[in-house]
Amino acid sequence: MLRSNVPLLVVITAFSTLALIGCNDSANEVPKQLSAAKGMDISMFAEGVFTQAPKIVNCETAEGTKTTCYQLVTSGAPAGRVPGPFCPRTITDGAEAGGTWFSKDGTGDLVDITGEFILKLGEYYGDEKWMVYDAETSKVRYTATKAACLGAARPDVEEQYMQNCIECELEYLDEDFSLTFLIPTTPIPAAETGRVHTVGIALDGTELSGPAPINAILGAYTIAAFDDCGGHINVHQGYHYHATTGCTDTVDQTNDKHAPLIGYASDGYGIYAMKDAEGKEEKILDECRGTTDDSRGYHYHAASPSENMFIGCLHGETVRPAGGPPGGPGGAGGPPPQGVKLPKSK
Repeated sequence: MLRSNVPLLVVITAFSTLALIGCNDSANEVPKQLSAAKGMDISMFAEGVFTQAPKIVNCETAEGTKTTCYQLVTSGAPAGRVPGPFCPRTITDGAEAGGTWFSKDGTGDLVDITGEFILKLGEYYGDEKWMVYDAETSKVRYTATKAACLGAARPDVEEQYMQNCIECELEYLDEDFSLTFLIPTTPIPAAETGRVHTVGIALDGTELSGPAPINAILGAYTIAAFDDCGGHINVHQGYHYHATTGCTDTVDQTNDKHAPLIGYASDGYGIYAMKDAEGKEEKILDECRGTTDDSRGYHYHAASPSENMFIGCLHGETVRPAGGPPGGPGGAGGPPPQGVKLPKSK
């Protein structure tokens, strides 16, 4: 949930288009003949996702390609459900009272934020300075107000909000908050792969975000709690995902037991779950976690929830940002996808 100094997606009066940033490693370039894609299928999105009817507009990619884009406007809230819970309230609470967080191993499933997890954070991270609860009352310290959310959800966490479980509410968003995504109607293979801070849009209309800045979060002795779906809220991005746990999965319509679609990347290629209907992972993926088949063309498969990423890089061109404030907490500046660097003792 903490903010990075590196610009994220474009947020125009609290809304965003998707920004491309160059990727340093393109060793495993995908052959262009494998890059054909079917493009975005608007009908795959959940009912009630868009606050305005989707439309096609002229746009220009970061590489200067003039093309057309889908313009998708959403509210910043996941369609069809209420986010949360995030932080437990006492150290005796079970999994039902709290959300989830990245495994310290940087791979596999998310871990439950139970009261016991909060109690044993020092043991979990090997740092006895962790103390995200009141020893006298057994109550968990969490950001219970908008002011606390704003003070904690930043790269330089205000001292009074260190040692907190961070959660924010949708009601903290500006009244006119919205997100606008511009995504090419037909994906355009890029000359070089690229990395984005905002990966794309989930089928429930919320942002698929880039790596969370785990080093900064843990360095302030905070936990930027997700709900069980792998998402959380800040005032810049609204509700957004850092992991996929099945909440946005859509049943594949090809009857080939392929992994379900979870959303679309900012370059227009589909993003599918890590595992197929039989629990098997795709065997051959490129550096972006992409592959191709006759039904879907080029597409991505998401990484495991605790890897702090959805895809490794972008295979296609994306729309150039047009300005706006830096990206919000949790959207950028994260560590390498694998593993977690623990906070240093002071």
